Amino acid sequence: MKIIFTSIFLLAGVLVIQAQEKTNKKGSEYKFTTVKNLDASAVQNQNSTGTCWSFSSLSFFESELMRLGKGKDYNFSEMFVARKAYPLKADNYMRMHGRTNFGEGGGFPDVLNVLKRYGMMPEQAYTGKKDPSAPHNHKLMETTLKNVLSVTADDNVTKIDFESLHNSVENICDNFLGKVPEKFDYNGKSYTPKTYAEATGINPDDYVFLTSFTHHPYYQKFALEVPDNWNWELMYNVTLQELQETMSNAIMTGYTFAWAADVSERYFLFNDGIALVPEKPLSAMTDEERKSLAIKPTKQLAITPEIRQKAFDNFETQDDHGMHVVGLFHDQNNTPFYLVKNSWGTGNECDGYFYASENYLLYKTTSIMLHKKALPVTLAKKLGITQ
Repeated sequence: MKIIFTSIFLLAGVLVIQAQEKTNKKGSEYKFTTVKNLDASAVQNQNSTGTCWSFSSLSFFESELMRLGKGKDYNFSEMFVARKAYPLKADNYMRMHGRTNFGEGGGFPDVLNVLKRYGMMPEQAYTGKKDPSAPHNHKLMETTLKNVLSVTADDNVTKIDFESLHNSVENICDNFLGKVPEKFDYNGKSYTPKTYAEATGINPDDYVFLTSFTHHPYYQKFALEVPDNWNWELMYNVTLQELQETMSNAIMTGYTFAWAADVSERYFLFNDGIALVPEKPLSAMTDEERKSLAIKPTKQLAITPEIRQKAFDNFETQDDHGMHVVGLFHDQNNTPFYLVKNSWGTGNECDGYFYASENYLLYKTTSIMLHKKALPVTLAKKLGITQ
């Protein structure tokens, strides 16, 4: 196991070279210089599920344990987290009479919620698949769960059996994902999910959520209005400049961060290993200019709080995807790019990673999760956070 994870670390260390070799086959002119590149575990694949929030959060926590010197052989079970989150979402959906979101999606707070309530498990102890060789696929399970819960959204229904419906949800999850063991053996020791989580040393209270929007006061917490924030978790609202400084400070001081963002834009070019925000609108570009976005650097759009807010209010920026930011690079024009670990397998030009311009992060970020010590000291004081 250590050999495998060491190989992944070395791969991340030479990712710039390998990415250039691959993109050069398509005539890429991008040349990235490492500013800071941090440890990350192996790229995973969420397959046909909407559980990116679990994959990205657990990738983040695996990097956290590397940062803390706990080793590189951690591989947490994303499906344990998803399995425990589904009934929580179902209970909330029933209590809200179906007037809230229910589905595969979620957010970073869901992982901390599961960690606090139930603990954690290694992938080896719970895969969430009855057939180990099959890819993850929750479509049929989601449909089945929604059909069972649909009665709670019916205005003609005046009474439900909450306990019976809850038990049905638990049974459906067990049927599709497998029953979670109460105890398991791992690396020669016996654990429960709770004792395993305690053994990792991860303290959920050490992690904070940040966002930046103008429709709420700065330096206060608010519940971000996105459908997957089904539990109305609160996050700190900071200025755009402070969000920028926080992301840079985190990487430069050795902390990775979990990143929630919109990835629906046509300049999010995952297969080519790059995401950016061109200054010139796509609608004003020629076909040749659009094709060149993944090939050579272009001037980036300057992002302001007003631009960012308008995109959010107009649904152009939505809470599409959770990812894990692990490094900072500059292109040949000194434009900052963050190295992002995704959970869509290793089939793109950068073996599952991609480079996202700082402008893209400033424009399309909905929230980030990071250790409180990764915050700039002045911002932590403004927020009343003790580091």
